[in-house]
This record gives sequence, C-alpha cells and structure tokens, in this order.
Amino acid sequence: MTKSRATAIGFVAVLLWSLLALFTVGSAPTPPLLLNTICFSIGGVLGLIWTWRSGGLRQLKEIPWTTYLFGTAGLFGYHALYFSALRMAPAAEAGLIAYLWPLLIVLFSGLLPGEHLRIGHLFGACLGFAGAAVIIGGAGSTGFQTNHLPGYGLALLCALTWSGYSVLSRRLGNTPTSSVAIFCIATAIASGALHLAVEDTVWPPSAFGWASVIALGLGPVGLAFYVWDIGVKQGDIQILGTASYAAPLLSTLALVVAGIAAPSWGLAIAAVLITGGACIAARASMKT
Repeated sequence: MTKSRATAIGFVAVLLWSLLALFTVGSAPTPPLLLNTICFSIGGVLGLIWTWRSGGLRQLKEIPWTTYLFGTAGLFGYHALYFSALRMAPAAEAGLIAYLWPLLIVLFSGLLPGEHLRIGHLFGACLGFAGAAVIIGGAGSTGFQTNHLPGYGLALLCALTWSGYSVLSRRLGNTPTSSVAIFCIATAIASGALHLAVEDTVWPPSAFGWASVIALGLGPVGLAFYVWDIGVKQGDIQILGTASYAAPLLSTLALVVAGIAAPSWGLAIAAVLITGGACIAARASMKT
C-alpha cells in the first residue's frame, strides 16, 4: 500500500468522527460509558468477524499481550479521560484542551524514525487548532477558571493519551490492524465495568435512539479506529494530524444540515483556517 493511499484511508476516520456529535445527540439520554460499552462491542465484534472471514484469527494469538494492553489503554484511556474532563470542567474549555491531540501528533511525529518535522507542519497544525478554537469556543465559552483546573488537567491527559497512542502505533507497524478488534472488545468490557460503578443504566428509549447507537458503533466508534490504525502506521502522520482538525468543522456542518445547529460566520472562518492549515502541512510534506 502506498503512503498516499494509507493517508487517505486514515482520513476516513476523520470523516467518521465528524458524525460523532450528530449520532450522540440521537442516542440521548443513554449515558456516555454505557454508550461506549455498546458501541465498542459492535465495533469489536464486527472486527472479529472480518478477521475470521479473512483467515487472520491465528495472527491474533501471536500478538504480545503488551500490545493489547497498549491499544486498550489508548482507546479506553482517551474516552474515560474525555468524559471525566467534561464532567469536571465546562465543555467548551475542556473540549478545546482535549483537541490539542492533532497538534501534539504533529509535534511528536518528529521523534519518529524517518520523519521530518518542518515549519510548515507546525504552522499548519497551529492554524488548524485556531480553527477548532473558533468552533469550540463558540459553544458557550466562559473563560478558563482556576476551580476547574482538575478538569483541565484531565483534558490535557486526554490529548496526550490519544496523540501518544497514535504516534506510538507507528512503532507497531508489523502488528495487524485486526488487533484493533481486541482493543475494542477490551475497551467495551472496561467501559461496562466503569459504567456499573458510576452511572445509572438508561437504554435508548426508541428505535431512532437504537439506530443512532448502532450507527455510532459501525462508524465513529467502530470502523474509524481500524482505518485510523492503517493511516497512522502506513500513511503521512503529520498530514493526518493537521487534517484531523476538520473533524470539529465537519461535525458542526453536519449539525447545521440536520437543523440542530445554526450556521455562522465563525464556521466560515474556521473552515478557512483549517483548510489553509491542512494545505500548508501537505505542502511541507511534499518537500520531504
């Protein structure tokens, strides 16, 4: 597989994550950890079926347990920290800190063998972050407050967890993508245990709610992690990091199309910043 094709496959994850907010709204009032449990179960089971049909089950037995621990820590750790951060701090500020992960991916990628971090990569990622800030900050930001520092800290750990998982996955290039199925199953089990400890069980109340949950499990919390695995292992991780800022933009556009959010000038400004940042990063990669 060529590097450009792997990058394109990885970007499919960004497109799928842009539907996360839309389907999450449809799944209300199911609590987040229960939602995690259901969705990762769907994604994991489908991954195992695909692995079985492609004759790759034997490969799963040969993967070290430390790899499974690493993958589960990445998927479960990110979501647990994210949900906890949003409970302990305002959503706008915590979400913005958590969305430092694309910028951190670009920065950390410079430490990988064979990768070269250029000014264009960094400048493009910063523009993307500015675009994300315009969108997320417009969701009711009240400014950073010291009493919410624990929540901000968890949000930063969230960003470090996902960026670290994505960059270090590059070092596991020989590990088959089918291993993500086990990551998903383990994450579902861990999420289910935490759900029973801290949440009330509220199932989707309607067919539309269940349809939203299933759609989440098939796409943003399912297929997305498999294609992301291909992208970060075999594609241009710096372009993927910068392009990931398209997720909040596309997510907001999806909500606008669905009539849940209203269009604004901020959305247009964010689109220019994010698109410009991605183009600058791509141009920098062409020079390597």
